[in-house]
Amino acid sequence: MNPQPAADGGPVPVDSPHLRVLAQFVKRLSFENAMGAVAQAYDIQPTVDMGVEVKSRPVAQGEATEVDLCINVQAKRQDELMFAVDLVYAGVFQFVNVRGEDVEPLIWIECPRLLFPFSRQVLAEVTREGGYPPLLINPIDFTPLYWAELRDRQARGELGDPSASAAAGA
Repeated sequence: MNPQPAADGGPVPVDSPHLRVLAQFVKRLSFENAMGAVAQAYDIQPTVDMGVEVKSRPVAQGEATEVDLCINVQAKRQDELMFAVDLVYAGVFQFVNVRGEDVEPLIWIECPRLLFPFSRQVLAEVTREGGYPPLLINPIDFTPLYWAELRDRQARGELGDPSASAAAGA
Protein backbone atom coordinates (compact mmCIF):
# COMPACT_ATOMS: atom_id res chain seq x y z
CA MET A 1 0.00 0.00 0.00
CA ASN A 2 1.49 3.32 -1.04
CA PRO A 3 1.05 6.15 1.41
CA GLN A 4 -1.15 8.98 0.15
CA PRO A 5 0.19 12.52 0.30
CA ALA A 6 -0.83 14.58 3.33
CA ALA A 7 -2.28 18.08 3.13
CA ASP A 8 1.19 19.56 3.58
CA GLY A 9 2.55 17.47 0.69
CA GLY A 10 4.33 14.89 2.85
CA PRO A 11 3.32 11.23 2.91
CA VAL A 12 0.62 10.07 5.31
CA PRO A 13 1.92 7.27 7.51
CA VAL A 14 0.52 3.86 6.58
CA ASP A 15 -0.65 3.31 10.17
CA SER A 16 -2.64 6.57 10.33
CA PRO A 17 -6.32 6.25 11.28
CA HIS A 18 -8.67 6.18 8.33
CA LEU A 19 -12.06 5.06 7.13
CA ARG A 20 -12.55 2.76 4.13
CA VAL A 21 -15.77 2.59 2.16
CA LEU A 22 -16.02 -1.06 1.13
CA ALA A 23 -19.45 -0.87 -0.54
CA GLN A 24 -22.53 1.29 -0.88
CA PHE A 25 -25.91 0.36 -2.27
CA VAL A 26 -29.68 0.85 -2.27
CA LYS A 27 -30.87 -1.60 0.36
CA ARG A 28 -34.58 -0.82 0.13
CA LEU A 29 -36.57 1.58 -2.03
CA SER A 30 -40.31 2.09 -2.10
CA PHE A 31 -42.15 4.76 -4.06
CA GLU A 32 -45.91 5.18 -3.87
CA ASN A 33 -47.40 7.51 -6.44
CA ALA A 34 -50.82 8.04 -4.87
CA MET A 35 -51.88 10.93 -7.07
CA GLY A 36 -50.30 10.01 -10.37
CA ALA A 37 -49.37 12.57 -12.97
CA VAL A 38 -52.55 14.62 -12.80
CA ALA A 39 -52.77 18.35 -13.37
CA GLN A 40 -54.02 18.99 -9.83
CA ALA A 41 -50.71 17.71 -8.47
CA TYR A 42 -49.05 20.94 -9.59
CA ASP A 43 -51.58 23.62 -8.65
CA ILE A 44 -50.65 23.83 -4.94
CA GLN A 45 -47.23 23.68 -3.30
CA PRO A 46 -47.11 20.35 -1.44
CA THR A 47 -46.33 19.90 2.22
CA VAL A 48 -43.31 17.63 2.59
CA ASP A 49 -42.66 15.64 5.76
CA MET A 50 -39.32 13.92 6.03
CA GLY A 51 -37.79 11.57 8.58
CA VAL A 52 -34.15 10.54 8.80
CA GLU A 53 -32.72 7.66 10.78
CA VAL A 54 -29.25 6.12 10.99
CA LYS A 55 -28.75 2.47 11.92
CA SER A 56 -25.66 0.30 12.11
CA ARG A 57 -24.61 -3.26 12.66
CA PRO A 58 -21.31 -5.13 12.58
CA VAL A 59 -20.66 -7.35 9.54
CA ALA A 60 -17.87 -9.71 8.46
CA GLN A 61 -17.26 -11.01 11.98
CA GLY A 62 -16.87 -7.45 13.27
CA GLU A 63 -14.26 -6.48 10.68
CA ALA A 64 -16.62 -3.95 9.12
CA THR A 65 -19.78 -2.01 9.93
CA GLU A 66 -22.87 -1.62 7.79
CA VAL A 67 -24.48 1.80 8.18
CA ASP A 68 -28.02 2.40 6.93
CA LEU A 69 -29.23 5.89 6.11
CA CYS A 70 -33.02 5.63 6.23
CA ILE A 71 -35.00 8.48 4.69
CA ASN A 72 -38.77 8.54 4.38
CA VAL A 73 -40.69 11.33 2.71
CA GLN A 74 -44.38 12.06 2.34
CA ALA A 75 -45.63 14.84 0.09
CA LYS A 76 -49.23 15.95 0.53
CA ARG A 77 -51.45 18.43 -1.24
CA GLN A 78 -53.73 19.72 1.50
CA ASP A 79 -54.64 16.40 3.18
CA GLU A 80 -54.26 14.23 0.08
CA LEU A 81 -51.12 12.11 -0.30
CA MET A 82 -49.24 12.86 -3.51
CA PHE A 83 -46.34 10.48 -3.07
CA ALA A 84 -44.38 8.63 -0.43
CA VAL A 85 -40.79 7.44 -0.63
CA ASP A 86 -38.99 5.09 1.73
CA LEU A 87 -35.27 4.70 1.05
CA VAL A 88 -32.60 2.79 2.91
CA TYR A 89 -29.20 3.57 1.42
CA ALA A 90 -26.45 1.51 3.01
CA GLY A 91 -22.69 1.48 3.14
CA VAL A 92 -20.16 -0.98 4.48
CA PHE A 93 -17.26 0.72 6.23
CA GLN A 94 -14.00 -0.43 7.74
CA PHE A 95 -12.16 1.56 10.40
CA VAL A 96 -8.41 1.18 10.21
CA ASN A 97 -6.21 2.18 13.16
CA VAL A 98 -9.09 4.15 14.69
CA ARG A 99 -9.29 4.36 18.49
CA GLY A 100 -12.32 2.62 19.96
CA GLU A 101 -13.82 5.83 21.37
CA ASP A 102 -13.64 7.45 17.91
CA VAL A 103 -15.54 4.71 16.05
CA GLU A 104 -19.04 5.59 17.25
CA PRO A 105 -18.93 9.26 16.11
CA LEU A 106 -17.60 8.08 12.75
CA ILE A 107 -20.50 5.64 12.41
CA TRP A 108 -23.18 8.21 13.28
CA ILE A 109 -21.71 11.35 11.71
CA GLU A 110 -19.11 10.66 9.02
CA CYS A 111 -20.61 7.52 7.46
CA PRO A 112 -24.09 9.00 6.87
CA ARG A 113 -22.44 12.21 5.64
CA LEU A 114 -20.65 10.14 2.99
CA LEU A 115 -23.86 8.26 2.06
CA PHE A 116 -26.11 11.33 1.90
CA PRO A 117 -25.24 12.69 -1.58
CA PHE A 118 -25.98 9.32 -3.16
CA SER A 119 -29.26 8.87 -1.29
CA ARG A 120 -30.25 12.43 -2.25
CA GLN A 121 -29.64 11.59 -5.91
CA VAL A 122 -31.77 8.42 -5.67
CA LEU A 123 -34.64 10.43 -4.12
CA ALA A 124 -34.40 13.07 -6.85
CA GLU A 125 -34.43 10.47 -9.62
CA VAL A 126 -37.29 8.38 -8.25
CA THR A 127 -39.55 11.41 -7.74
CA ARG A 128 -38.70 12.69 -11.22
CA GLU A 129 -39.46 9.28 -12.72
CA GLY A 130 -42.72 9.31 -10.74
CA GLY A 131 -43.87 12.36 -12.69
CA TYR A 132 -42.99 15.07 -10.16
CA PRO A 133 -40.23 17.66 -10.05
CA PRO A 134 -37.07 16.11 -8.56
CA LEU A 135 -37.11 16.13 -4.77
CA LEU A 136 -33.89 17.89 -3.77
CA ILE A 137 -33.49 17.73 -0.01
CA ASN A 138 -31.10 20.05 1.78
CA PRO A 139 -27.86 18.66 3.20
CA ILE A 140 -28.17 17.21 6.68
CA ASP A 141 -25.80 17.91 9.56
CA PHE A 142 -25.61 14.56 11.33
CA THR A 143 -23.68 15.91 14.35
CA PRO A 144 -26.75 17.28 16.21
CA LEU A 145 -28.59 14.03 15.48
CA TYR A 146 -25.75 12.07 17.07
CA TRP A 147 -25.64 14.29 20.18
CA ALA A 148 -29.43 14.09 20.56
CA GLU A 149 -29.24 10.29 20.35
CA LEU A 150 -26.50 10.25 23.01
CA ARG A 151 -28.65 12.40 25.32
CA ASP A 152 -31.64 10.11 24.74
CA ARG A 153 -29.56 7.02 25.50
CA GLN A 154 -28.24 8.58 28.70
CA ALA A 155 -31.78 9.46 29.75
CA ARG A 156 -32.84 5.84 29.15
CA GLY A 157 -29.83 4.61 31.13
CA GLU A 158 -28.10 3.08 28.08
CA LEU A 159 -24.43 3.89 27.85
CA GLY A 160 -22.54 3.84 24.57
CA ASP A 161 -24.73 1.35 22.70
CA PRO A 162 -23.38 1.64 19.15
CA SER A 163 -26.12 -0.63 17.78
CA ALA A 164 -28.80 1.95 18.58
CA SER A 165 -30.17 4.20 15.90
CA ALA A 166 -30.25 7.96 15.64
CA ALA A 167 -33.38 9.52 14.18
CA ALA A 168 -34.74 12.95 13.37
CA GLY A 169 -37.67 14.45 11.60
CA ALA A 170 -37.42 17.39 9.28
